[in-house]
This record gives sequence, structure tokens and C-alpha cells, in this order.
Amino acid sequence: MKLCRYDDDRLGVVIGDQVHDVTQAQTEIRNSTPYTAKVDPVVAALPQWRSKLEAMAKSAPGKPISQVKLLSPVAKPPKILAAPTNYAKHIEEMQKFRDTVPGLARFSPDIEKAGIFLKSNTSLVGPSEGIPMRFPDRRNDHEAELCVIIGKQGSDIPKEKAYEYIAGYSLGLDMTARGQEDRSFRKSIDGYTVLGPWMITADELPNPADVPFVLHVNQEKRQESNTSFLIFDIPKLIEFASKFYTLYPGDVYYTGTPEGVGPVKPGDTVSVAEVPQRVGGIIASDPETLSEGFSFGDTAISALSLPEASRAMSRICPPMTSERIPRQGSVARWRASSLTPE
Repeated sequence: MKLCRYDDDRLGVVIGDQVHDVTQAQTEIRNSTPYTAKVDPVVAALPQWRSKLEAMAKSAPGKPISQVKLLSPVAKPPKILAAPTNYAKHIEEMQKFRDTVPGLARFSPDIEKAGIFLKSNTSLVGPSEGIPMRFPDRRNDHEAELCVIIGKQGSDIPKEKAYEYIAGYSLGLDMTARGQEDRSFRKSIDGYTVLGPWMITADELPNPADVPFVLHVNQEKRQESNTSFLIFDIPKLIEFASKFYTLYPGDVYYTGTPEGVGPVKPGDTVSVAEVPQRVGGIIASDPETLSEGFSFGDTAISALSLPEASRAMSRICPPMTSERIPRQGSVARWRASSLTPE
């Protein structure tokens, strides 16, 4: 099952290229969840509610994905965890960066010594919300990643049981402003944690250890890799994090980015996709939609009818003037493809 959040905080089940509204279930779940619960209510309730959600979706009218504004599929993650230097070739390129790019912070190439890091919840946005670039004078890099969404509370989780604690997966863009400050500080800028377009439940991604994905900037391939190259694979990442933190339903875990990290600038178009892409789209660049964030527009179509090179797209646009995002500088517009099995 694919779950998304869209428009004015509505919950939807994605079937094909249609979103089916099941917001009533979200309302009931939230109303029955204690305010003090350290969980995302919908993710925590998914085991009990899944059959109901599927039944509701079958009877609910569909709305084309192209006509909705996609938010982060997880509304309220207790925390956002992220793995640094988790691909060997990315470590190599970062070591070279240190010699050629001034002002880079020090980093440890050993993930076990460096540890994972946390990102601010307020930096989380969905594909349709836009990424305001506060520091356009700095180098701002793209980092494509597979993301894990935790589904069950646990601490000191052995890697052999790690998959039991996963609710689902999504694609992420971990934006980074280069500088001397702490990693979490530079990666927690508003909008610098993008998640979407939806969460695919764990049962529908049978082999997360073999997920190929690609990132393009202006149709130029920048990043292409596979989760099989992770230094700490997903079970090891969960085991490692749970030694230090209790994991809760709704925690989002960015698993690390491969080589090919590079800068983006105003006017660029960025795309992140699982390969082969199952559902994606070409994005209309309508200036009137900028104040509302990301928009698919009328040209969004199913990637099933596109050539292999098709992919979801985002755009790094001129400054936004919307009161909702009162920023100086530029705005990145991003969308990931879905994660769906053959």
C-alpha cells in the first residue's frame, strides 16, 4: 500500500495514478492518540488500520495525482535520523572536496566513529512544498537517499530483527549547505529535508537491500547507485541507532547518499527516482503556482507510458514571495518517484 498526505493535510491511498481520500481514518486515529505519545499517530496505527484503509480507498473516489499538492507522507516524525558517509565512493569524493572546496567542515570517514546525526523536524517538507535556500551565496548540495520509516517502538534492536520494526520506505533529498558549522546545523535549514512522494509499506518492497536510484540535475545524471553499496545496511543502521535512541513509530531514517553529490543553483531542475521508475511525472513550470509550492500541472503523466529515461522532476526557482515561505534567495522544487515493486 502507498500512503500519502496531500493538500490541506489530507490522507490518501495511492492506487495507480489516483489518490483516494481516507482522511476520516486519519481524524479518528489522531483523536484516539494521546497528545503525549512519542509517535506519528497514523504510522503507529497502521497495523490495526491497514485493512480499513484499503476498504475505504476502494469506495472513495479517486483524484489524479497531478491535481494534488503532495506533503511529507509522515506528518509528525518523533525524530529524523540520518547516516553520514555510508557509501565508500561518497567518502572518496568528500575527501577530494576537502582539498578543492574551501570552508568544508571536518568529517570522519568512519560511520561508526562519526555516528549518525539528527535533523530538525521543522526542516521536513513534502515534494510540493518547495525548498527555500537561505544561503544562496554558499554551496548548497543535493543528496539523494532511500529513507526508512520506523513502524514499531524498540531499543537495542538486533540487526537480525530490524526489518520487524520497519513500517515502510520513501525517497528523500537531504539538502546540505556547505560550511564549517556542525553537520546537523547546516542540514536542518527549513525545507532541507524532503520526503516523498509517499510511503510504500514494507511488504511491497521485498528487497530494500537492492534498490537502484538516480538523481538528475537539468537532465544531467549526477547520482546513480544502489542500496546494495551501503556500508551499514538497513538492519545495521537500525541496530546502531537503537543502541543510543529508542526508535518510535514515525521516525524517519535517511540511510546515506552515494557519490555524485554536487551543487544546485537557481533555475536548476532536480529529479530523484527509483530505477526503473514506476510512477512519476513531468512537472509544469507555472510561475503562478510558485507561491503555493510545488505543482505538477497539466503535464504530469504516468511514467509507465514514458521512456526509460523518464523521471520525476523538481525545479530550483527564483525567490518566492509567498508569506508562507518568507525567505531571501532561491527555492528548490523537488519530487521523487514512487517505490513500487514490479
